[in-house]
Amino acid sequence: FRKMKILKQIWTLMASMVLITACTQDIPTVSLGIDDIYYLERMKSYKLTPAFTGQEYRWTMKTASGKDSLVSTESTYIFLQKDEGTYDMTFEIIDPVTPYKHDFRFIVIHEEIEYSPYIAHVYEYRPAPGQFINTMPEYKAGDTEADMCKKVEESISGTNNIMISLGAYGGYVTFGFDHTVMNVKGEKDFMVLGNAFYSDIGSYKEKKGGSCEPGIVMVAFDKNQNGKPDKDEWYELAGSEYYKPSTKKGYRITYSRPDPDKKPISDISNGLTDVTYILWTDNQGGEGYVSKNMFHEQNYYPLWLEEDELTFEGTLLPPNGVDESGFGTYWVLYSYPWGYVDNHPNKDADLNSFDIDWAVDKEGNPVHLPGVDFIRVYTGLNQYCGRIGETSTEITNARDLHIQDKSTIIPNP
Repeated sequence: FRKMKILKQIWTLMASMVLITACTQDIPTVSLGIDDIYYLERMKSYKLTPAFTGQEYRWTMKTASGKDSLVSTESTYIFLQKDEGTYDMTFEIIDPVTPYKHDFRFIVIHEEIEYSPYIAHVYEYRPAPGQFINTMPEYKAGDTEADMCKKVEESISGTNNIMISLGAYGGYVTFGFDHTVMNVKGEKDFMVLGNAFYSDIGSYKEKKGGSCEPGIVMVAFDKNQNGKPDKDEWYELAGSEYYKPSTKKGYRITYSRPDPDKKPISDISNGLTDVTYILWTDNQGGEGYVSKNMFHEQNYYPLWLEEDELTFEGTLLPPNGVDESGFGTYWVLYSYPWGYVDNHPNKDADLNSFDIDWAVDKEGNPVHLPGVDFIRVYTGLNQYCGRIGETSTEITNARDLHIQDKSTIIPNP
């Protein structure tokens, strides 16, 4: 076989197609004017778009038994496969006036350059205010949003394992790999690591409590095939708390840039230098503050962002922080059973791994995605726990579980 270039463009059923019709055929065969065999890399998606229109469309793939399996009835189809091999397909336009049919074949090959199991791109970094913002990663005067994205990418991509903070509720990061993360039935698909840990005190440790700051995971498939997380639909991965009545959907919060001339109101007993530092209001009629503490003196508002107000929206998890001392001196943040980032220690690999089949739409209905190109994590709690401050999800690394790990990364405990 002649090896052609890996398809990166949308191929089109051209208007100048030559119709080859045998006298015994009722349905003409459509000639594409290009090869009928395509060599494609695994775990890469390719959008097929016909130029002709009709009443109905059928995309079918032959199974191992030789039968045709219907894969789509849309006018366009995105081909994506995890495994190498030969895939025989048929495209049909079902129309009483201009019916068309074309048989073609994809040969899925191994990539020329081995895929990495780790993050390759950071597309967005929009943290909410917090005590680690502007330091993890470090902001320097003049840095733009693109500069900060680059710093985040340098921190958590590849085998790098440098922690970044998402700040208070809603703050997020969006990242992707150098391939589509495949949805493999019955298996977890990717892992995201944070810095959660359990308390050393027996009773709290047994209940899996300590410093657990759960982040919610969103995923998107690059349906428009432009390589950007722009107009693609996002789906939440429904974790253990998703369907509970204490979890709020459609929660929206707005933070206001702190006034540099405002007189701080301190609470030295709790180590707070300004308890009314950054105002927040939400769509539930609530309001409060991200307080400033004596351990982190820098500005908590993301300085590279020009907006004087930052608004975030999503699912709000129920509070997980308990003041076990009763005096505000010992807070324990308990983990949820499963389905959240920075929710269990990294050594518990399965509890830090995620299944794309958990995806649900805005109404909570399960959806099936062949794979995902973009992953977004945002802080899922709006709570303040005394001297330890706001609850903020942290991330150190992520990995595709379907790609062989040929390097060594030492996770945080």
